[in-house]
Amino acid sequence: MNKQESEVLNALFLEPYINQRILSGFCGHSLGVVNRSLKNLIKEGYIDKHMRPTDKANAELKMKAPKNAIILAAGFGMRMVPVNMEVPKALLEVNGEPLIERIIKQLHEVGIKEIYVVVGFMKERFEYLIDVYGVELVVNPEYASKNNLYSMMLVSEHLSNTYIVPCDIWCDRNPFRHNELYSWYMVSDLIDDESSVRVNRKMELVSVPSSKAGNSMVGISYLLEEQAGVVRGRIAHLAGDAQYDGSFWEEALYGKDRMIVQARVVHSSYVVEINTYEQLRELDSDSRQLRSDAISVISKVLSVKRDEIIDITVLKKGMTNRSFLFTCQGEKYIMRIPGEGTGQIINRAHEADVYQTIKGKQICDDIIYINPQNGYKITKFMEGARTCKPDNDTDIEKCMKCLRTFHGLSLKVKYEFDIFQQINFYESLWDGRASVYKDYKKTKERVFSLKTYIDANAGQKVLSHIDAVPDNFLFIKNSSGEEEIRLIDWEYAGMQDPHVDIAMFCIYSMYDRHQTDHLIQAYFTEGCPDNIRIKIYCYIAACGLLWSNWCEYKRNLGVEFGEYSLRQYRYAKDYYKIVQNELEILERKDNIKNA
Repeated sequence: MNKQESEVLNALFLEPYINQRILSGFCGHSLGVVNRSLKNLIKEGYIDKHMRPTDKANAELKMKAPKNAIILAAGFGMRMVPVNMEVPKALLEVNGEPLIERIIKQLHEVGIKEIYVVVGFMKERFEYLIDVYGVELVVNPEYASKNNLYSMMLVSEHLSNTYIVPCDIWCDRNPFRHNELYSWYMVSDLIDDESSVRVNRKMELVSVPSSKAGNSMVGISYLLEEQAGVVRGRIAHLAGDAQYDGSFWEEALYGKDRMIVQARVVHSSYVVEINTYEQLRELDSDSRQLRSDAISVISKVLSVKRDEIIDITVLKKGMTNRSFLFTCQGEKYIMRIPGEGTGQIINRAHEADVYQTIKGKQICDDIIYINPQNGYKITKFMEGARTCKPDNDTDIEKCMKCLRTFHGLSLKVKYEFDIFQQINFYESLWDGRASVYKDYKKTKERVFSLKTYIDANAGQKVLSHIDAVPDNFLFIKNSSGEEEIRLIDWEYAGMQDPHVDIAMFCIYSMYDRHQTDHLIQAYFTEGCPDNIRIKIYCYIAACGLLWSNWCEYKRNLGVEFGEYSLRQYRYAKDYYKIVQNELEILERKDNIKNA
């Protein structure tokens, strides 16, 4: 049977045959297609001359009947800011009903009770589904670093006559059926620039170039055992390759330039994918989740109604926070929402005090609001701003000049950022877990031994940024068209030797020794004394261990930073050795001089 014949046969199972015109309207195919399909179905023995399904058809139906379903609900739903900080996307409510509960109920309506829900972010919030609906939860421990291809790998053994369903779908009509006769992937009739497939005349899903639009990909799919077996193999292969960590499971559906399953096309009004706050607002303006704390803050601070807050889009996920861009009364703003676990590692009252100290000095971005308790922050969006390029000499020179000018102000606050205390503090947040690094204890002892040299050569402590990395230097054009620099994100700022900021720039940029020396030269245009240069090397070792410990804490919260965390630990080890080597060279020079 082809796709059209399968749909005609399925219609005959649902409604007794009256005439071809009624059957055409019921299954959605033209009279010509219905006529040809009926003839072939009779010829192949699937229906008799009275248009009734035969035993052969019943056997086919039984063999291909849906057995189970997989619901993918592990991810952050990053585009759903600010709601995703308060509730997983699958638990968003439309008309008082959580999305995932509606999906489960629709599956139950067609007799599907074997349901696997893959969870990760806020996994505990899904536990009640076990008791209420009898689902099985499968935990994806790598939800923060891998896309749903990895989630599918965890449940691939269950793929056989299976529905695969994304958790962020709201279906007006039940998309599931008691009977399925072919494998399919659901798209809508809506044209979408972000889609990678389109439906051709044969109802195949063919790939489209990134420059062209396709049919909006709904994401619901049904896989018979024949195609499920192929997909299982492809998922196992792709999930074992790190380059596919960010891939969607649909990658496993492609064979050359098209999907291996047929298209199932629905009207765009029947199925809604809820990716953003505004899409939820359009679907259900009374949804409980629209009463987001962050949106309430914006409404109050800017004295506007909630529906005046528009064009909400997520910005790049930071290492500490999540931020989103929004428009209100023609002006663009950025709101920062603190990330996982930041309440333990950042003093928001201190941060607010820093912003008060640098206010009006043309150093940072324009702060509209900051909450010293929870860290919510609203700033004006700087149109056309760009970050420093750490491999561009001109950018580096400008940033170091800006940094030195800031240090020269000798600003004061009442608290210090003590690197060695913070190393111990971050370690204490591991809750008794041992470091993932086998030689951590030895590395820490060596780094702490550098404190003596640092103390002997430290300069006057002033307000330092501590997180003076390339991404936090913003280049903006003033009214004269000239570029100015603003230094943003002052969460870790405090009293410290200002040369710590040089070390931080180096390790975030993952500089090698040559690049590090070049940066030091850009800061000390008059030349840097050997003892100061070696002290900066000490800071690189100490700060490397600091951020390595920070990464270990964040890893325990499910946030992974890949190569960055490994490189920070290497800085701790490598620059300890560099310092020892430099001190030996200086000692030999002194011995020769005094000989």
